[in-house]
Amino acid sequence: MTTHSRIARKLALGALIGATLVTAGCASRGGDGPKDTAYVARDVETLYAEAKGRLDRNQPQLAAALFDEVERQHPYSPWARRAQLMSAFSYYVARDYNKSVASAQRFLSIHPGNKDAPYAYYLIALSYYEQISDIQRDQKVTEQALTALRELDRRFPQTEYAADARLKIDLVRDHLAGKEMEIGRYYERSGKWIAAQIRFQNVVENYQTTSHAPEALYRLTETSLALGIPQEAVKYAAVLGANYPGSEWYDKAYELVQDHAAGVTAS
Repeated sequence: MTTHSRIARKLALGALIGATLVTAGCASRGGDGPKDTAYVARDVETLYAEAKGRLDRNQPQLAAALFDEVERQHPYSPWARRAQLMSAFSYYVARDYNKSVASAQRFLSIHPGNKDAPYAYYLIALSYYEQISDIQRDQKVTEQALTALRELDRRFPQTEYAADARLKIDLVRDHLAGKEMEIGRYYERSGKWIAAQIRFQNVVENYQTTSHAPEALYRLTETSLALGIPQEAVKYAAVLGANYPGSEWYDKAYELVQDHAAGVTAS
């Protein structure tokens, strides 16, 4: 799945990094050795600015560790709240998605009504979204992405984060429909007609707005004929023709019905 780090940066930097009261000039610019990540007590401004500096220099994993240190060393400072979310963002940029989710969830558990809560939900959704694999693999993380994206849209529908989430919801649903189709075709090739029909019907009923719906209707026409219920085959072909009259799948379904169910009335 294409990375969306640039989108996250664009939506986040103004609200988070640009809002910081510390300038880069305050940062401790030591060497790159262990002393930069060791748990050495430092004042909160210097520690936060060093973390931001590392992020600016494209060292997100180190930045995340330093933002975590801000909270660890100064848990009651106003900087701790900002550092929690910046840690989540840094882990996201570093593609350490599990830690990004954990940091964002921690932020929300402590500051559920904070003005930056929409962005925390967005980071969680993006972290799952970036892990979506091809349809040959288990789709648990795809379901998690869909749940997180819907939760963001439900809670904060007027935000720019929700607008982006709605676009991604369509892509995720298409991906899940593709997985159902892949499994259905496998069952069909194996002659497991009922099992195949269950998968294709799921696409028609739950993913009817995706790109896979026309093929699902065609496959239902095929499997209905294989099961010896031509009336159902004619019904599915008719639905396909009504909704996708110019598609290749309707042309194939029409030929199939003409060859194997001519004169049959839909059930």
